[in-house]
Amino acid sequence: MLYHHLRNELWKLFGKKRTYLGFGAFLLAQVAMLLVFRLSHWQNQMERMLGGNGYEARDYISALTVAVVMLIPQVALLMPLYTALVGGDLVAKESEDGTLRMILSRPVSRFQLLFVKWLAGVVFCAVLVLVLGGTALGFARLWFPWRGMFVFAPGMVFNVLTATEGFKFYLISQVFMTLNASVVLGLSFMCSCFNMKPATATVLALTFLFMNLVMEGLPFFKDYQPWLLTHYFRAWILIYEHPTPWDVIGQSLCVLLAFNLTTFLAGAAAFQVRDIKS
Repeated sequence: MLYHHLRNELWKLFGKKRTYLGFGAFLLAQVAMLLVFRLSHWQNQMERMLGGNGYEARDYISALTVAVVMLIPQVALLMPLYTALVGGDLVAKESEDGTLRMILSRPVSRFQLLFVKWLAGVVFCAVLVLVLGGTALGFARLWFPWRGMFVFAPGMVFNVLTATEGFKFYLISQVFMTLNASVVLGLSFMCSCFNMKPATATVLALTFLFMNLVMEGLPFFKDYQPWLLTHYFRAWILIYEHPTPWDVIGQSLCVLLAFNLTTFLAGAAAFQVRDIKS
């Protein structure tokens, strides 16, 4: 029964046009960024940075390097936007359309209904990240060779890897990005469990995230960064550091999983006491 319920939720989710907004935005952003890489002095700046640290630049200006460079801004800005958009729709849209009362007339508990909807959202996050990572690497490979990887994120990572190592860590990082996406989706999903419009749920979730992001960037909030959610989203990029800080990554995973569970339970508690009206 759970399988059939999940299948139906996935059909509904991927049958909506707005579900594919994120996929289209990622493709347009990646094409635009690749054009900028080819037409600007980005490659010269990268070569100077590598040469200044004693590395042969031509060995690391590659498809893997460009793919990670493209992922960093998209993971930070675009992915939260489109996962929050879908998460805010999962419950609130059903209520707005007046279909929740009909759905709950069937022999299914409210908790199971929410769990299946949340699970469908996680599947969407996994598919979105898979497409994001796959297209970034695929487009980069069209214009750049398959060589070693250079990863640079100010204050976090500066490392070079062989093509084999880089591809392995690239695949592992997709798992951490999926967790980040599911956390954002879970936050907007929790908001949509309350009596509010889908757009309101999405805006509330994004407001919370951007407040965290802004405070994290303020110098006098540096001591309070461990209390900010976005601080733990960095686990996907820390995977490229040498040596890999597994203790920091493990802490981030625990916090993100706990936050995901908390938002789901809070949303479920609010939904249990709601008076569903058509």
